[in-house]
Amino acid sequence: MGNTFGNLFRITTFGESHGGGVGAIVDGCPPQLDISTEEIQFELDRRRPGQSKITTPRKETDTCEIISGVFEGKTLGTPIAILVRNKDTRPQDYDEMAQTYRPSHADATYDAKYGFRNWQGGGRSSARETIGRVAGGAIAKKILRQVAGVEIIGYVKRIQDLEGVVDPETVTLEQVESNIVRCPDAEFARSAIERIEHIRRQGDSVGGVVECVARNLPRGLGEPVFDKLEADLAKGVMSLPASKGFEIGSGFAGTLLTGSEHNDEFYLDASRQIRTRTNRSGGIQGGIANGENIIIRVAFKPTATIRKEQNTVTRDRQETVLAAKGRHDPCVLPRAVPMVEAMVALVLCDHLLRHRAQCNTLKPVEPIN
Repeated sequence: MGNTFGNLFRITTFGESHGGGVGAIVDGCPPQLDISTEEIQFELDRRRPGQSKITTPRKETDTCEIISGVFEGKTLGTPIAILVRNKDTRPQDYDEMAQTYRPSHADATYDAKYGFRNWQGGGRSSARETIGRVAGGAIAKKILRQVAGVEIIGYVKRIQDLEGVVDPETVTLEQVESNIVRCPDAEFARSAIERIEHIRRQGDSVGGVVECVARNLPRGLGEPVFDKLEADLAKGVMSLPASKGFEIGSGFAGTLLTGSEHNDEFYLDASRQIRTRTNRSGGIQGGIANGENIIIRVAFKPTATIRKEQNTVTRDRQETVLAAKGRHDPCVLPRAVPMVEAMVALVLCDHLLRHRAQCNTLKPVEPIN
């Protein structure tokens, strides 16, 4: 039913926005990995609602419980079940939406598919579902960091027509977390906060772009045909709520260049390693990681549920006007950063295990520095 993601490292998420809770079952995690609730909680705290004046005011601590798969602080190699219980639910805020479709939301399509839906806060289509992804992503990040030294950092690149200046080669987590917009560019952050607050007061919403870099990834990860690394990354981040566009490397801007301008020329560095002088490929060539930084961008639309009046229809085919109630982000971008990081980590961790299973079985792969 599309609730499971991955091949060897698999995650299945469960739960609805205003149900008893949400979470994930992580299967395929190697045994004896040191993992704690604190490590998972760190990532969940970056995603949780109510963390600043530019996010939804819903108050949830998103406290996680590991209920299986970990013993004495180490993974067992068995399924890891992580649960976050919902606390601050207000299903009555959505009474009107039981019969009235919110424009650009999943209400009408869920009814078209299932003939029935949980209309409280969007149910399964709510961004609250991403709690399970972020929890699973925290484990994937730990594996990638411990096994290969991989570092994954996302940040807000753009809010509407405002764009920040960030160097993906050097950006740090501390810089990203230095402000509530999650962009190291302080001048951009100030302007973005003003823009989001202005839009929120109008009862409206805005979108933007999250950029994410994966550094120190080993060469060779990825499959050359249907499971190209960029294709799986695209599927992963495009499965996030409100995502509407994906770019890697030069992206659409690369279409404006000639081949001679766009090609990443090879050279040998001081340690005789093959490198590229530029990185317009975004770290992937032929569907396989080439050892350079992987750089992707994800476009997120404005939040669909807004307080402004909009024309819509009801389940019984009556035209009406809706000004939605409830608590919603005027801009999803700051909270989308850990979500994008999580999906990137899940994809890369899965491909790391796949690569080792296929290519290390008969002949050890040379270590890559």
